This record gives sequence, C-alpha cells and structure tokens, in this order.
Amino acid sequence: MPASDEQVRTTIESYVRLVGEGTGEEIVALFADDATVEDPVGTDVRRGREQLLEFYVGLGSLKRSARMLDAKVVAGHAAFSFELTIDFGEMAQKITPIDVMTFDDEGRITSMRAYWGASDAVTV
Repeated sequence: MPASDEQVRTTIESYVRLVGEGTGEEIVALFADDATVEDPVGTDVRRGREQLLEFYVGLGSLKRSARMLDAKVVAGHAAFSFELTIDFGEMAQKITPIDVMTFDDEGRITSMRAYWGASDAVTV
C-alpha cells in the first residue's frame, strides 16, 4: 500500500524543518536506502545514503532557517516550495526551491528533485 498523504505531509514537514536546523544524518534518515537526490535539477544525481550524507552534511556548519511556503500532496507524491535562508555573517542568502518527491510505502523519500538555479539565490 502506498504511503498515505498524511505520512507524506509529515515527512516533507520534517524535511523542511531539518533542512533549516537539523544535521545531515537527521535529514538522510528521512530517505530510503537507495534514494536519489538531484539538487538542483541538471546536476549529478546522488544515490544512496553515503552520497546523500556527503551532500547534506555540509548544511550542519551553516547558520540557517527554513519554512514551508506551499505544498501539494497527492497519491503518495509531493511538490512543495519552501524558503531557505543561510546567514553567512555579513550577509545572508535566501533560496526558494520547489522540491518534487516520491515516497515508499513507509513514507520515506525515494527520490527528490529540487527546482532552483543561481538566479533564485537572493541576497537579503
């Protein structure tokens, strides 16, 4: 049985919260073992926990916050936008990606594609 919309919504809410304040390990725990991440779309696809951890562990050293803007959850799939602000001290950047995710039966992320580009990074 596919993940329920409630399971998916809980996972994406956890994802946004953890991208804003969690560790790489906490973020990767939301993913299935063989999950893929393409962030941003057009870059190399990362596959499996080891490659995902290499990608997300870098967030842990940054002062950041995130908040959900809008989410659509349908039939075990999700598309959502959120705002990620990274504080570099003398300046901060805000990125507003749209992420599209698929999920396994347990509500773990099986794939994530992030739609954003360099022009979407705004200095605040």
